[in-house]
Amino acid sequence: MKIRYFLALSLSPQLGFAQDITTSNTQTSAPTQAAAGQCVIVTPVAPRRNVLTNADIESGDINVEADHAEAKMGKEAHFSGGVTFSHGERQIYAEEATLNRETQQLSAKGNLTLEDPRLTITADSIDAEIEANNAVMKGAEYWIKGQQVHGAARELEITPNNDLILSNSSFTTCPPGQESWKLQAGRIKINSEEEWGEIWNAKLKIADVPVLYIPYMSIPISDKRKSGLLFPKFSTSTINGVEVATPIYWNINPQYDLTYTPHYMSNRGLFNKLEFRYLLDNEQSGQLNVEYLPTDDSLNGSPNRYLYHWDHQGKVDDNWRFMANFTDVSDNNYFTDLDSDIRKSHDNQLIRVGEVNYLEKNWDLGLKVQDIKVLGISDKPYQVMPQLRWNYRALNVFKNINFSMYSEVSNFENKDNAQSSATRLHLEPSVILPIYGPAGSFTTELKLYQTNYWQDDSRVAEAAQLSPLDDSVSRTIPSVRIHGQINFEKQLQLFNQSYRQTLEPQAQYLYVGHQDQSKIGLYDSALLQEDYYGLFRDRRFSGLDRIADANQFTVGLTTRLFDEHNKEQMKFSFGQIFYLRDSRVNLNNSENIVNRPSSSVLAAELDAHIYNDWYLGSEIQYDTKNRESKKTEFTLDFRPENNKLFQLSYRFVPDLLNTNTNNQVDIAQAGTRVAWPIKDNLYYVGNWYYDLKQKRSVEAYTGFQYESCCWAVRLSYRYRIKANYDDNFTPTPDEREQFESGVYLNFVIKGLGSAGSLGVTDMLNDGIFNYRKPLYLRN
Repeated sequence: MKIRYFLALSLSPQLGFAQDITTSNTQTSAPTQAAAGQCVIVTPVAPRRNVLTNADIESGDINVEADHAEAKMGKEAHFSGGVTFSHGERQIYAEEATLNRETQQLSAKGNLTLEDPRLTITADSIDAEIEANNAVMKGAEYWIKGQQVHGAARELEITPNNDLILSNSSFTTCPPGQESWKLQAGRIKINSEEEWGEIWNAKLKIADVPVLYIPYMSIPISDKRKSGLLFPKFSTSTINGVEVATPIYWNINPQYDLTYTPHYMSNRGLFNKLEFRYLLDNEQSGQLNVEYLPTDDSLNGSPNRYLYHWDHQGKVDDNWRFMANFTDVSDNNYFTDLDSDIRKSHDNQLIRVGEVNYLEKNWDLGLKVQDIKVLGISDKPYQVMPQLRWNYRALNVFKNINFSMYSEVSNFENKDNAQSSATRLHLEPSVILPIYGPAGSFTTELKLYQTNYWQDDSRVAEAAQLSPLDDSVSRTIPSVRIHGQINFEKQLQLFNQSYRQTLEPQAQYLYVGHQDQSKIGLYDSALLQEDYYGLFRDRRFSGLDRIADANQFTVGLTTRLFDEHNKEQMKFSFGQIFYLRDSRVNLNNSENIVNRPSSSVLAAELDAHIYNDWYLGSEIQYDTKNRESKKTEFTLDFRPENNKLFQLSYRFVPDLLNTNTNNQVDIAQAGTRVAWPIKDNLYYVGNWYYDLKQKRSVEAYTGFQYESCCWAVRLSYRYRIKANYDDNFTPTPDEREQFESGVYLNFVIKGLGSAGSLGVTDMLNDGIFNYRKPLYLRN
């Protein structure tokens, strides 16, 4: 028989687990099947006797069902046989239970399970004081849903203010029976409102061996951030010596947090890192970083070394956007020597920029200031102080003709007094007639470049005894661009497979008028790369200080192969520019056109799925007149699965300008990269890059990583060339070591305030040469 009692009484408190708006270094996340197949912890579920309606849940009544019941009116009721207590979204299952109406007490035992949307508890028995909203469970085991957290307790108490108090308890994120680590504590208190736990008298056991005693600690139990000590990092290298970094995290409030990391290096000293993050009204965010090494003992004089960085982005409403980024360091070799959180060792440009933009449907307005600091370069780039931009767009102004206007006013200053300064006003109206269809496209564009300069280079000309730049320059240059493309396709049998092949020839005619620009300084212009897609640009130089004249045709062809599932298996493109008249504008203010080629390099690119799990990527730029390569890049990948990779690569670039020495050098490098599982969750990652010209290794990396669902460890070795620059601390780069090698150990216990995982991806990207997939097909 089934008996139902509806009682307007509260059995036990509900545990709330809210989601925070931010993530942090302290969060733990549930592992996925990809991380480890055995990581899914199955939470016990008791059979449901009924399905509650929304009205039942919202009423707050207690619904009791049982096979048998004995009751004394107004006093005590005893239930047995599959007893189910339901209260809101929580249910309790037991073999027998007693409810005393006079004392407002509930007792239950026998295969006891308590369930709610966030928590599951099994126990030998439960004693609850309904009116006091308090419950005690003996011999309990608990699972926090969605958090990969479970444990046991001799006694578990649910307090009136919704907290959990566990006595003689344990805590782990490992699956039952595979508990690689476990935290045993005399007392654990879980605050359900703040979503964090306090632990007293705890012992950390790894492989059931005690390794650490912790008198007190606190941990998060959800994605909310929690202040505390994060896991340390250990490493050793030939230059820095033994390294220990111990991050300390402070959760100031939901919108602000701070991480302080004392990083001790035996050869250098104590390297201090401070990171402050903020979130304003969910629309603006940013961070502040300060890094400081008070005395670098590895350098003569033990100089102070520092970094400060600010990054901000966001919007005020649908129209206003803000962005700021500023970084400064004490010396040119800061990133080379120190493990910064802001830049990698091979980064040598610090871009400082601030922007305010106002956006409307057809126009936008922007104000920008910019300064670039190039480490290791004595020549200082120009500062943009400031630049005001205005863009306007109008579609279909007359019979499908589009009109646009780009305009800017820029002021250029240089910290070097021997450099000129200038103000530039630029107007760029354009009229475009686009015609698109399935068979191809045809676009005609008319453009006018109108630029005015006001320059001051009196100090430059006097110091260098050169002819001065013109004080005022007005430049008006017309441009016509006509571009057409046709799409063909056919069915094709290749290697007993059916494919759809496309042929996409395209041609472009470009005319740009000529004007002598030798009296204009170089403030933001540089030569652009001549890859395949660059052949169809209407500009040879970045910026606006040089607009190259042109009278030329560009032809190109792209062919693609699609399989029966319409997946692109191969793409090959090649093209070349043919000059009807040689361009007379270049960067060195010379208009000498002797021995200039009548055509550009032949640029070709190939991306192909060549066979089974083999992929090929290649890019070539070939000088057809002198019959020599100007650039060659090649990568061959074997990728049978997501976690398996073998790659061979080669690149050759002749006459590359070394900006540190202003000398031209040939770059020829070959490399290999491997990421492969050895067994189960043990992975190997390695790479090796060799300089064929200098006949030496420039980078080598090898690492082993084991990751289970509840812990991970990585041991790696790295050898790499260092980018040494002249600075105030070392008179010449020869006094610094040219190569660095080191051994690095990372260890993570998931669920104890760490980021929760070490990944193979960051091992692939840990180096000068980051991993790049060679395949850029439309799949």
